[in-house]
Amino acid sequence: MAYIAYRTDEKIHIDGRLDEKAWKLAPKSPRFVDIVTGEPALYDTYSAVLWDDEYLYIGFWIEEPYVQAELKERDSLLFTENDVEIFIDGGDTYYEFEINALNTIYEVFFIWKDAYKRGGKYDVPEFNLYERDVYTFGGNHDRDDAYFWTGSHPRGLRWAFRDWDFPGLKTGVHIDGKLNDLTHVDKGWTVELAFPWKGMKWLANGRSLPPKDGDEWAIQFARYEKLIGLNKNVGWAWDPIESDDNHRPEKFTPIVFSDKRVY
Repeated sequence: MAYIAYRTDEKIHIDGRLDEKAWKLAPKSPRFVDIVTGEPALYDTYSAVLWDDEYLYIGFWIEEPYVQAELKERDSLLFTENDVEIFIDGGDTYYEFEINALNTIYEVFFIWKDAYKRGGKYDVPEFNLYERDVYTFGGNHDRDDAYFWTGSHPRGLRWAFRDWDFPGLKTGVHIDGKLNDLTHVDKGWTVELAFPWKGMKWLANGRSLPPKDGDEWAIQFARYEKLIGLNKNVGWAWDPIESDDNHRPEKFTPIVFSDKRVY
């Protein structure tokens, strides 16, 4: 079911607190579920979307009794610890964003290999295969799997640009508790994100920037958690992907942009 993202006229201050009136009025997602099975998750996670002429705004409310984060270097492999994630589909491209409770971020820009042609629209200096930090990527799967080299997605491989940064991105995190203190029970943490529309040209796929009333985008909202004491990593999401490979844009949540104000 599509989510309706409403406009806001209120200035959103990106500090992670989600305390503006617009966030209080914005419809929240359903409670996140297991990203593979759709079964209930252990902790509450919710998200919401707002927008204006400059930015796409995304908020996360994350229940976590022991807020944990260690990685501080940009583009560290945040999925190895607790994080929340956003994927934005662009048709022949998609963008992955991750953030932890230290406000450390990780970004990758993907172009499907079948869409990257010599002399084509992606054959530009920004995506130079010889000069950028770029790898082939087949999806998330076990290294012993039969699809190790090519991945299991019907489109096959994609180019993964590890050094691509979303221009003008703003991020904020607020912790309601004590970070990395297992003697204290926390309420959790919140995340506030602002993605400038002007940075979305490679994701627009023919759509207007900013969107027009009724435009639909596909976005994945996810959370990954190391369960303390169980030695187990789990993934929770707004909508399940039904696969251990979360790089499935066809399964992302549909977001419909409305010109109606959130008030």
